[in-house]
Amino acid sequence: MKSWDTIIVGAGIIGLSLAIELNKQGLRVLLVEKGEPGREASWAAGGMLVDFPAETLPELRELATASAQMYPEFVHELEDESGLKIDLRSVGTLLFAGDGTGHSPVTPQADALPQPLAELEPALEILNNPEPRFTALYIKERSVDPRHLTHAAIAAARHRGVDFSSGDHVLAVQVADGKAAGVLTNKTQFAAGMVVNCAGAWAGQIGPHSFPTRPVKGQMLCVAMPEKEMVRHVIRTPDVYLIPRSDGRMLIGTTVEEAGFDKQTVPETMLKLRQAAVDLVPKLADARILEAWAGLRPGTPDGLPILGATPTPGYFVATGHFRDGILLAPVTARVMGQMMTGQRPQIDLSKFSANRFAD
Repeated sequence: MKSWDTIIVGAGIIGLSLAIELNKQGLRVLLVEKGEPGREASWAAGGMLVDFPAETLPELRELATASAQMYPEFVHELEDESGLKIDLRSVGTLLFAGDGTGHSPVTPQADALPQPLAELEPALEILNNPEPRFTALYIKERSVDPRHLTHAAIAAARHRGVDFSSGDHVLAVQVADGKAAGVLTNKTQFAAGMVVNCAGAWAGQIGPHSFPTRPVKGQMLCVAMPEKEMVRHVIRTPDVYLIPRSDGRMLIGTTVEEAGFDKQTVPETMLKLRQAAVDLVPKLADARILEAWAGLRPGTPDGLPILGATPTPGYFVATGHFRDGILLAPVTARVMGQMMTGQRPQIDLSKFSANRFAD
């Protein structure tokens, strides 16, 4: 009977990245996924690698910056081991910020526009407004296609010999002699000396510990830009964001909804998102809608992830990344891998401990 050193519950980008990291450390790893690997929050994400203090909770900034810096090498390794190409763009972000009156907040971390806005993004309607409501800021951020990323991570993990069990819904972590001993699923059970809960919005449903994760719905749509490179930068406004892809697609998002585990798209919501995009870039009125979807981000009461050990020896948790799962994947894998193999994590994880929710 095959055995493993570690079982990871959940094969989203967090679980996949951690599986690869632990495999590098010489551990035998099994990923157990209730559905199809990489097809929940990771599949639905926009892929903005937001590393901008004004938009990041103070407690998250060290993690976010470390992870953003790791991204080029992270992507390079996944491409090398999978043989797949990942669309990682470094054009930057144009953030339209302010109080709605054209006055910009104090944001020293943003840069002045490297060129006039009319040269950076000539298709923007805001250029024709003599009294713009918001000020444009330039941020040196990257964006990535999360579907490329998860495809490559799955292929890289398989290439390394990581095992997968798909369609297995983990019901509980099994405990023997006071320590983690494996997992019980709706079909079978698997044994291992360590277990990591990376089940995203579903993490709180797995015993013996109830983590306060919840699903936060986000609806998005994808269109084909009518002209290649019509929009080059990621564009963020208070109403909508636009994420161009190198193949001519563009993502338009998103909502933040407390709707339980409902993943249905709402036509009226899609129309509002599309109209907000057209108001920003009128040429998008001619864009063909390719796809619409909704995903469930794993939220927590304080908006911070849950990372680290649990009260049960050998049982760990890495979930609750909310809107930053794609961004935080490489650093989460690194620090959790360090913790689980007895090393000191390079970043203090105490503020992300599950113990902060204890009575």
